[in-house]
Amino acid sequence: MGMIREVIVVEGREDTAAIQRAVEADTIETGGSAINQEIIERIKLAQERRGVIIFTDPDHPGERIRSIISQHVPGCKHAFLPVSEARRKGEVGVEHASPEAIRRALSHVKTEMPEAEPEITMEDLRACGLVIHPGAAARREVMGILLGIGHANGKTFLKRCRIFQITREEFWKAYTQMEETLHE
Repeated sequence: MGMIREVIVVEGREDTAAIQRAVEADTIETGGSAINQEIIERIKLAQERRGVIIFTDPDHPGERIRSIISQHVPGCKHAFLPVSEARRKGEVGVEHASPEAIRRALSHVKTEMPEAEPEITMEDLRACGLVIHPGAAARREVMGILLGIGHANGKTFLKRCRIFQITREEFWKAYTQMEETLHE
């Protein structure tokens, strides 16, 4: 994969070590979810100079950090790890992922485009059983992996479809794959 141009934002030292086992890259550590203004300023500078990839844990605190950074530093790129590839001994985090899983997540980076007109609607999510469906959470998890936008609740899933400019074609192709996966 070579040297990654962008600076990768992770939560802590163990995440940095896992990233560096997988790729050659510089990181900024947020120090967990108590992300302060000094860290935000460092991320802004990195975004201006080299670009930023947010690569936080696939759990609630990780999503919270991702959201805070996105609000303060527009246009970031995002890498998402499926929970299944970030779990060890009941713990979930980037530091538990294999170098292969980390490289795979980094090869499917998505870039935020906040001004995008939405192609995917809440009605599409309803039609695909991604909301208001007994298996909605599991279905969103599979779709999130297929689309490379991570696992999220319905509202956040729809928002990610918009900010990462997921096309109708991509969405329906992933839906077809999800249906095939779930019915195997």
